[in-house]
Amino acid sequence: MAKRIIIVFFALALSQATYASKICSRIAIINNQEILIDNNSLKKAEGLRFHLAKDEVAKSFLDRYQEGTTRIWHSAIIGTTGTGLIIGGLMSNSSSDNNSRLILGGVSLLIINYLVSQTLDYTNEFNLQKAVEEYNKRNLPKIYLKNHSNDDNSANASDIYLEKSWSF
Repeated sequence: MAKRIIIVFFALALSQATYASKICSRIAIINNQEILIDNNSLKKAEGLRFHLAKDEVAKSFLDRYQEGTTRIWHSAIIGTTGTGLIIGGLMSNSSSDNNSRLILGGVSLLIINYLVSQTLDYTNEFNLQKAVEEYNKRNLPKIYLKNHSNDDNSANASDIYLEKSWSF
């Protein structure tokens, strides 16, 4: 039982690491130039603020997106509590029935925390998409979010660009 719990815990930890590396490399294309969306500041999508600040509606969606990414303390507290329950269950007396309850409670708390945070992150991305859409309705240059949903070399609709070069 404990081995399964540890495997699930490490699987969740590894999936968070791959999600973090995907988020840190997001790119937008503006005037045929690639712009990092998430620069090294603490706020996500701060690389688009210069352009999106020109439009009040887009800026409000960007602000809403950035507010949605600051709820890290709730997730950290719940994750720490779940990890503490698992460690407490592993350290407690094995003859006691409480250790399996602590481990099960900790794993349940971690899984629920993971699912809730993934759901909130997914729905929060809608605010960033909406900010770019609102900006593109009324402003130039257009912003195109580069999609990294498939990391292999297959063509993706948002990764295909047409170019015409002239030579005389």
